[in-house]
Amino acid sequence: MTSPASAPAPAPPATVLVFLDPEFRDGRVADASRPQLMATDQGATRGDGVFESLLAVGGRPRKLQAHLNRLAGSARLLELDIPAEDAWRRAIGTAIGEYRSQDPAAAEAGGTDEVVVKLLVTRGAEGASTPTCWVQASPPAAAGRRQRETGVDVILLDRGYDSDVGERAPWLLLGAKTLSYAVNMAALRYAHEHGADDVIFTSADGRVLEGPTSTVLLAHLETSDDGAGGVRTVRRLITPQLDSGILPGTSQGALFTAAKAAGWELGYGPLEPKDLLDADAVWLISSIRLLAPVNHIDGQEIGNPELRRQLTAELNALFATVE
Repeated sequence: MTSPASAPAPAPPATVLVFLDPEFRDGRVADASRPQLMATDQGATRGDGVFESLLAVGGRPRKLQAHLNRLAGSARLLELDIPAEDAWRRAIGTAIGEYRSQDPAAAEAGGTDEVVVKLLVTRGAEGASTPTCWVQASPPAAAGRRQRETGVDVILLDRGYDSDVGERAPWLLLGAKTLSYAVNMAALRYAHEHGADDVIFTSADGRVLEGPTSTVLLAHLETSDDGAGGVRTVRRLITPQLDSGILPGTSQGALFTAAKAAGWELGYGPLEPKDLLDADAVWLISSIRLLAPVNHIDGQEIGNPELRRQLTAELNALFATVE
């Protein structure tokens, strides 16, 4: 007989798919274990589409309006006509409800379970007049949670574009969250092959950009005489310029709002690699992994480990207040 201590952990709930279908007001639940897309769907054949990823905690999606706004903005850049917000909200509610129903304990009031929710849009099958739209609910990856706690080692990689290319060549869609993530995934594989966890992209003209799936943040602490015999500490949180061909981060924007209310000063680049190396702390922030402290960049330790832990805990507490 297997003792409780050695019993295997319960399997996470299965992935849930909910398609936005005008014949189903709250979305059409589909079997995720069976094929659902046409082989000619342009999301599969060309990566022609957009998506968003967000985290639901205790059954409540976080920063939902910000993600819906960015999804709509990405769709406009690709000239995709997507369903209205209400349809997405209903389908998201259906997906989260279906997912949590597989684990009644997690669905109890006050539960803190996490669900990864993706909103996906493709241009549809070849010759189709309407896009294919669906919501996916699935369990979070264990690696993401671990990296929140232990941090990540990062390498710098040249993206191959200068920092002005987004304005000069808008057809590159650098400000849209598209399905074309092959380059980002290749960068992560390269990092893993070279002993790192993640990547920070730089531009051809030496500017700090973003991670393959995250936004870059750094902190500087400065002390000065407060004029009354004491010491004043100025805490500054900085992220790269948004007009440098990077995707605006919903998590970065939400954290900046919370940090400003807590007395932090805020700044937007331009940033160079030396700014990262001289920082008191650096993080990669995203909607699913949340705030991951950067331990090393190209093998060089960033800041002081104890200060990094303190600042990470403070910012995590602020970010936890974000709806």
